[in-house]
Amino acid sequence: MTTFPDILAAVGRTPLVRLNKVVPAGAATVLVKCEYMNPTGSIKDRMAVHILNQAEKRGQIKPGGTIVENTSGNTGQGVAMWACVKGYRCVFTMPDKMSIEKVNMLKAFGAEVVITPTDVPGDSPQHYVETAKRIARETPNSFYVNQYHNPDNIDAHELSTGPEIWADTGGTFDAVVLGAGTGGTLSGVGRFLKKKAPHIRVVGVDPIGSVHYHYFYTKTMPTPHVYKVEGVGEDILCDAMDYSVVDEFHQVNDKESFTMARRLVREEGLFCGGSSGSNVHVAVKVAQKLGPGKTVVTVLPDSGTRYITKFLQDSWMRDYGFLGSDRDLGLVEDILARMPARPIHTATESTPIAAIIDTFKSKGISQVPILDAAGHPVGMVHEVDVLRGMHSGQVQATSPAKAVSHPIGGLIYPKARIEELFRIFETDQVGVVVDAGKIVGIVSKVDVLEFMAKR
Repeated sequence: MTTFPDILAAVGRTPLVRLNKVVPAGAATVLVKCEYMNPTGSIKDRMAVHILNQAEKRGQIKPGGTIVENTSGNTGQGVAMWACVKGYRCVFTMPDKMSIEKVNMLKAFGAEVVITPTDVPGDSPQHYVETAKRIARETPNSFYVNQYHNPDNIDAHELSTGPEIWADTGGTFDAVVLGAGTGGTLSGVGRFLKKKAPHIRVVGVDPIGSVHYHYFYTKTMPTPHVYKVEGVGEDILCDAMDYSVVDEFHQVNDKESFTMARRLVREEGLFCGGSSGSNVHVAVKVAQKLGPGKTVVTVLPDSGTRYITKFLQDSWMRDYGFLGSDRDLGLVEDILARMPARPIHTATESTPIAAIIDTFKSKGISQVPILDAAGHPVGMVHEVDVLRGMHSGQVQATSPAKAVSHPIGGLIYPKARIEELFRIFETDQVGVVVDAGKIVGIVSKVDVLEFMAKR
């Protein structure tokens, strides 16, 4: 029997369990690391304890101090646990989409909780990250955990989660599937594996509405939008996300996440949260692709105790349309495959505006992508851009397209979900489909409507 000096020493060393019923026949073995068995019920205990231990060693946290952090709930509980043991005050900011269970658990630790609106831009003063920064600035003797941009977040998983998975499996697995929130788990485990065994595939999971998937494949920021699954995905770029150690990203929607999470509880007896469903849904897809004789590892980040009044309730699932028929539309590449072949009209940064106007008129289009010398999209010229430029006198017909072009707001990857196009259409743009840095198609609202009608 092992005796720990305090609860903080009990973080980690979670069991690795084989899935049986949710993995179809003919697929690779899927193993799940039960991170919901950490002391406060989530993988965030690892990161919280490591960051705070390091900060205390550096003298960044001093006696009588206050710890401030923005959290979706799980990090806050790990931080609150550490603060209880060490004797510090805590203040947390949390988006209003988070479950009441998470709020009440933080308060049970004695923490103060400030609720902020979910549906605001990442740079808004009301955003929970910006609110936490303000509180930290205004609170004397405070320490801001800064999980999204703290390199210790990545180190926590490179030093613990990655080595544990390696030890649990003896290094005999073929892919690891991990959700991307702050990016710490995916980046830390990815860094460990790329040094230890570069052949192991590192797969990221991102919910539709988050920015990671889109940024990974296009290197541009999409317009994020609200989704229901908690503890995974993000609406800002995080310094704790190291994309260089990731081989591929997969998107998952709310229904897929919650349906799989409920199956894990009811069929496998694993009382885990919605982001666990996200990870396992993608892990099963990867396992089906790899086939028998291979092994896929993923993690179950948090406990189902946080979601008793949410996706674990049939009435909640029904209210949000997650029970019943499948509303998944498919992938953007499915639309491209059914569209008739048609040329993609582009221009370069030096193309005269007169030529752009001629393209608008002769091709019956209202926007033209601008390419650099390597054929990569670098901007977009809209009819209204030309109109405003010429009306103001800032440009003439002989001026180059670069003078009126703007960054492309509608870049999307072929394997993105069709639902991702909706947020592009809301800003009156077309979807510019990019693969390997080159434009492979243009998708409009009419194209999607025709696709849906034919289905």
